Amino acid sequence: MENSKKSRLSLYLPIILAMVMALGVLLGLSLNVGTSTSGNDNKFRSISFNRYDKLNDVLNYIYESYVDSISREHLTEETIKTFLRNLDPHSVYIPASAFKDMNDPLLGSFEGIGIEFNMVNDTVVVINPISGGPSEKVGIQAGDRIVKVNGETIAGIKMSTEEIVGKLKGPKGTKVEVSVFRAGSSELFDYTITRDKIPSYSLDIAYMIDNETGYIKLNRFSATTHQEFITAFDRLKREGLEKLILDLRGNGGGFLDAAISLSDEFLSPGELIVYTQGNNRPKKIANARRNGKFENQPLVILLDEWSASASEIIAGAVQDNDRGLVIGRRSFGKGLVQEQVQLADGSAIRLTVARYYTPSGRSIQSPYDNGTDEYYDEFFQRFLDGEHESLDSIKLKDTLKYITKKGRTVYAGGGILPDIFVPFNTEDRTAFYNQISNRGLIYRFAFNYADKNRNTLNKYGSAADYVTKFKITNAIYDEFIEFVKENKIKVESEKADKSRGIIQLQLKAYIGRNIYGNEAFYPILNTKDPVIDEALNALKNENYEKHLSVEK
Repeated sequence: MENSKKSRLSLYLPIILAMVMALGVLLGLSLNVGTSTSGNDNKFRSISFNRYDKLNDVLNYIYESYVDSISREHLTEETIKTFLRNLDPHSVYIPASAFKDMNDPLLGSFEGIGIEFNMVNDTVVVINPISGGPSEKVGIQAGDRIVKVNGETIAGIKMSTEEIVGKLKGPKGTKVEVSVFRAGSSELFDYTITRDKIPSYSLDIAYMIDNETGYIKLNRFSATTHQEFITAFDRLKREGLEKLILDLRGNGGGFLDAAISLSDEFLSPGELIVYTQGNNRPKKIANARRNGKFENQPLVILLDEWSASASEIIAGAVQDNDRGLVIGRRSFGKGLVQEQVQLADGSAIRLTVARYYTPSGRSIQSPYDNGTDEYYDEFFQRFLDGEHESLDSIKLKDTLKYITKKGRTVYAGGGILPDIFVPFNTEDRTAFYNQISNRGLIYRFAFNYADKNRNTLNKYGSAADYVTKFKITNAIYDEFIEFVKENKIKVESEKADKSRGIIQLQLKAYIGRNIYGNEAFYPILNTKDPVIDEALNALKNENYEKHLSVEK
């Protein structure tokens, strides 16, 4: 048993490491911010402090009597963090210094120079200047290395990504001087960039996956998500969309209102989407209110273990109303609603004020009675228990059962259990693959290849032509294997050959992303995605109706 768990840990470690940043999303972006910051002073003035204030007395005593000097501000902030951490896993304190960074992605924009970049050998390498952004306007190109910012060298000196971002970002209208190195030139190019508001998109890609099936992938639910979806949907409709796959895998959530607005596009007026209720908050019901864009045609929602909050609201609404099929793996299980209140010094509190419930009445919040650490430990324990490989390993099936409108059985107690379970694909993931994945060698090689061959790759002209025409030849694959050896990883032919298919697929996808963006990346990966295959199979008319019917 222990050996089995160690084996699973080895298998899933690359995925856990690759997605661990999603926990930041779950703690940050997935928090449903339900209250604006206006009028928040009144909220605090309404609280009576006529009783003995033990906490303030203790803080004063510590500040005035502690053996070493101590910052009162630091002491106060740490006390607030401890309070909130002991309430539930999703109530958080946001320092004033972090407030803008945590809220900008949800509001759909930030202010800066407008580039997508990666750190390569301690150097900022521009992947793409954002279209229409300030960097593109002055002539920054994909592949440029930013060597200096305002005359200060930032390349090759092990400066943290956060420090570099801090130097490049800034208020709209301010200027920043950058010096860039460009392949093929021996001199640096100097640019003065005027920072501006940069859009932050929640839609990764929208394209026709076959002649009648549209595919839309969302990475978060921000203030702009609904409009982004409508724009993409209308374009796909003109291209022949009759069926839809909405991919919410890896989507940690966001604004509750955005999830409700999007759900309204799939449900008929009057159908229940979600309701919320808390000890000090009355029950609030959200029903579909208008004729949506896509109320009757076949719909599939894709989920995985990193889908949370707003993603689960949509999946729960679709599932409980028997409106479409949910395919993939059990979602994270975040059923708590946060309300954000900004404090006078610019900091803020996101406090859990209610639980949300799906139309059948189920709460899908995972238990947190034993504290935050155990809450997240339970999530990672799912990997070790084999839940991602077998439906029978999912403990959720032993919890409370609820009934959909048509009488299908669904489950509460920690996440949305899909209608069709698709196990994690372990077939190609050998120990060799795990090694190169853990070290980021596939991405690093793809980046270097794209960088060296940018002019040749640009000749394809479009992402679509690249997807259909570019091949990972034997020569490219052999070059990659040599790169792996240079990085001191032993190459055993049998294991390398077993993983060759997934390696070639990812090499092509990452090379394409570095040249053509997500329009090349996802169409390549999706060709070998078992969850996509299952979705396309389920959307066949006879299969779709069968899955939505109640077994007698």
